[in-house]
Amino acid sequence: MSEQHIAWGIAPIGWRNDDIPEIGAGNTLQHLLSDIVVAGFEGTEVGGFFPEAHILNKELELRKLRIAGQWFSSFIIRDGLDRSIGPFRAQCRYLQEVKADVIVVSEQTGSVQGLDCSVFTEKPHFSDSEWDVLCRGLNELGSIAQEYGLRLVYHHHMGTGIQTAEEVDRLMAGTDPSNVQLLYDTGHIFVSDGDYMTILRKHIERIGHVHFKDARRTVLDDCRSGGKSFMQSFLSGMFTVPGDGCINFKEVYNFLTDSGYTGWIVVEAEQDPDVAHPLEYALMARRYINETLLTQTPIQT
Repeated sequence: MSEQHIAWGIAPIGWRNDDIPEIGAGNTLQHLLSDIVVAGFEGTEVGGFFPEAHILNKELELRKLRIAGQWFSSFIIRDGLDRSIGPFRAQCRYLQEVKADVIVVSEQTGSVQGLDCSVFTEKPHFSDSEWDVLCRGLNELGSIAQEYGLRLVYHHHMGTGIQTAEEVDRLMAGTDPSNVQLLYDTGHIFVSDGDYMTILRKHIERIGHVHFKDARRTVLDDCRSGGKSFMQSFLSGMFTVPGDGCINFKEVYNFLTDSGYTGWIVVEAEQDPDVAHPLEYALMARRYINETLLTQTPIQT
């Protein structure tokens, strides 16, 4: 990736969701990748339905697309670091083969994001000793990732033990900057804290990957008051693509670029593809990026 370059990607979760495999099940890899080309993005992240590396590489090459990274669920606190290292190395090898830049890690010990309970009030909280175990483990995984030419970026996420700005602060303080970077996700921190600029300003030097996710405030308020689960909330339309919700991405983007951020910005919006047509929303996001973030003059169509 060249200096001062931002690569724009879009995540596969708008087409198919790993947590609910039945939604969007008819959307093939070829369909997804071709939609990404039509919408004008440079790449994507690996989804759970993606094939072996050599097959994926062929499909990417045909479309001149790239892979940014892939999610890895760690259970360092619950299972111990040793049980995470094997699967982590296997995923790193795969990502190395598909020429990815990052591996996205989220500690899932105690996570409620897949449970039928309120994602707004029933998240887990780690003890001091659990924090120590987690930070040491992430430092080790980050060192391993570098053996494969990857950077470990930690994903703060609704319903997990590292969700809030305060928890992100503690994670950053407890880990080595050379081994652990931060994935900054606008939607998750806004839904969690109602504020998406504080951790961006505070931790800009640690940010190694970015997700642009918007939120519909009215739906968010309804989901929060109704005590909905994470999956119920995104199926209700809590998340959407940039420009279709209430987050000011111009402020976010300007701060990133003014600070010299280089790397991926990946549009990600968990939605039901039967409700939110994936290509339509990808085009909507690309138009917003082009007209609002990349130029002061709206594009004429």
